[in-house]
Amino acid sequence: MTSIRESIRRLFKPISPLPAGLYPYQAPPEAPLPFRLHLRLEADGSGTLIVNAATILHLNQTAAEYAYFLIKGYSEDGIAEQISNRYRVSIAQAQEDCHDFIGRLHTLVDTPDLDPESFLDFDRSQPYTSISAPYRLDCALTYQLPPGTDPTFAPTKRVARELTLAEWQDVLDKAWKAGVPQVVFTGGEPTLRADLPQLITHAEANGQISGLLTDGIRFAEAAYLEQILQTGLDHLLLVLDSRQEAAWKALENLVPADIFLTVHLTVTPENAGAASEIIARLAKLGVKNISLSATTADLQGKLSQLRDYSAELGLALVWDLPVPYSVHNPVALETLEDRLSPGAGRAWLYVEPDGDVLPSQGAAQMIGNILTDEWETIWQSAIKQPDTLAS
Repeated sequence: MTSIRESIRRLFKPISPLPAGLYPYQAPPEAPLPFRLHLRLEADGSGTLIVNAATILHLNQTAAEYAYFLIKGYSEDGIAEQISNRYRVSIAQAQEDCHDFIGRLHTLVDTPDLDPESFLDFDRSQPYTSISAPYRLDCALTYQLPPGTDPTFAPTKRVARELTLAEWQDVLDKAWKAGVPQVVFTGGEPTLRADLPQLITHAEANGQISGLLTDGIRFAEAAYLEQILQTGLDHLLLVLDSRQEAAWKALENLVPADIFLTVHLTVTPENAGAASEIIARLAKLGVKNISLSATTADLQGKLSQLRDYSAELGLALVWDLPVPYSVHNPVALETLEDRLSPGAGRAWLYVEPDGDVLPSQGAAQMIGNILTDEWETIWQSAIKQPDTLAS
């Protein structure tokens, strides 16, 4: 009898989860479409798969394991064998499920605007709920601004000092260990930090996706652009001051470069009349992606027109800025109830130049210091914040 009971116990024993952690994947150079994956496995076996730092899929244990073995370099047959052994299903069934999973994933990579929930039937949970760490860390390296810039654009009085290169590297390592797959370097103007290339290189060495939010002026220098490209930077958002000819020169250098580029235009009462011409000039230069926001609510009508005009010119609209500049973005025109960023303090956190952590840029709450406080303490403080944070 004991032997029968033991056999039944072994047969129905829950499958032990794979090791929790963050697992990155970079498609090989010969792949027809380059893409990056980051899988975060949780202690209960479920997982979060981030595709190209843009699409987030919440996977049950079985789906997470397909993703895990794919990232580990197993062939489809090898993945099927692992799943068959772990879940006691036939090889044929595991092969069919694996082929289906990889096919849906490739569809998502090939068609970035496709809604995975509606078309791919991925198992997803509600956004920003039950996650163990944010998906992104926005790192304000400095609040320094270029000469002649309005000083109100950066809260320089908030910080007494800037973290050193070594301290920022510790921040990146701490975030990676906690399971944060993406970092965005911002400011102030981050290109004013001489050690920016070393920081991007360090993030890439960890396996983190790295982005940069900048006025772009320094990329008018071809040598500086080449130096940054050598670091492995993944994506760049250029906040355009259309009055700066250096910014247009920078775009001439950036458009043909091997980097995902988005140009952000803030519509103001001063430039609203010329905004269409600015967008047309961007399209003529070859810019493919644009982000739009407005400084005041009474410009929403103009913003809607510019959104449609951008689409007519073939520009893809990117509205979810790494650091939201305004609630008056094109998507907010259609979802006015979502005026505040619900992901602040959950999907992303913001680190000031001295290491203080805020739920998002401009938020009044300081929830810890990333150098002096334990990560778990910071994260628990973050997720306890109310949903009505200023963005």
